[in-house]
Amino acid sequence: MAERKLGVLIHGAGWVSTQHIAAFGANPNTEVVAISSLTEADARNRAEESGLDVACYDDYEAALAHEGVDIVSVCTPQHIHADNTIAAAGAGKHIAIEKPAAMTLDEMRAMRDAIGTAGVKTIVSFVLRWNPMFQNCKSLIAGGELGEIYSVETDYQSYQGDWWGGYEQGRRLDTGGSAMLVAGCHAIDTLRWFSAPGEFDAATPVEVFACAGGKRKGTTRQYNPITGQWHEGAPLEYDGLEIALVRFDNGVLGKVSVNFECIQPYTFPVSIFGDAGTIRDNRIYSHENPEQGGWREIPGICPGSSDVTHHPFQAQMDHFVECIVGDVESHCNFENAIATHEIALAAQECYRTNRPVSLPII
Repeated sequence: MAERKLGVLIHGAGWVSTQHIAAFGANPNTEVVAISSLTEADARNRAEESGLDVACYDDYEAALAHEGVDIVSVCTPQHIHADNTIAAAGAGKHIAIEKPAAMTLDEMRAMRDAIGTAGVKTIVSFVLRWNPMFQNCKSLIAGGELGEIYSVETDYQSYQGDWWGGYEQGRRLDTGGSAMLVAGCHAIDTLRWFSAPGEFDAATPVEVFACAGGKRKGTTRQYNPITGQWHEGAPLEYDGLEIALVRFDNGVLGKVSVNFECIQPYTFPVSIFGDAGTIRDNRIYSHENPEQGGWREIPGICPGSSDVTHHPFQAQMDHFVECIVGDVESHCNFENAIATHEIALAAQECYRTNRPVSLPII
């Protein structure tokens, strides 16, 4: 345990902040010492609902100056993540950044510069790297049960509408950006994660070609997958379907899709192909067990809901605190996460030019 607990400022009082508060509160090396939000009332409500008696702010700069803050957890809407992160780095704080970390290439570059200058530790919340079933899959890959990986496919399939609390900002071009940025970045990061052979490595993309389409952009008729009912609502300002092909520097070919239009329950399909075995979702067929005669199940909880409460935030934040205490970089730090964002941003360039995009672009 550290000599004293590291103090955490939770910036942003939305839904995901509940998971950050719980994770840092349960870690023996950290404690939440302050909450800030757009209004002090929002911050106070989040504190009270979480059973915390801590300082609450509507002034981010004042919150950053609160005594004992070592870590800032950025839980604000995605279009202000960059400004929030740059300010936290300037104040010398370690930073946990909700995904997506930024909206544009210029924002990513400015964040990289600020973090590098400050020398602080970071983690981007691609929390599925700590999903129990995904960790078991990664161990199987690293252990050679699939042989050499040559292709990976991942998909994010969830009808995003106004049943979701973040829809009003997420649906817009200026504050959401694209389906891949808003939520599909989880599938992109999973694609990178399973395309690398090492247990704690993510593959580096070198080329992207993508197409976008679907039927929802600009339309007001909307589906609620919870009630099964149709209604009128605010439209998506971008295409609801994106499909990208990705070439990695290790030769692996990947396909990732994001579908905000599918009339079905949430699903997150994964296929991993090696020259000696295959993983499909939570099942494996491997040359290591030729007598099995079929698929065998991989233990662990699948990412079966778009509700963040099922995600392993505790394991993620425990890892981040270990990195801070041990003065080591996370495998999911900002620098590593840049490559995930590059794929989403390169896809947007493909829609403009109808040409493949070579990476890196940041």
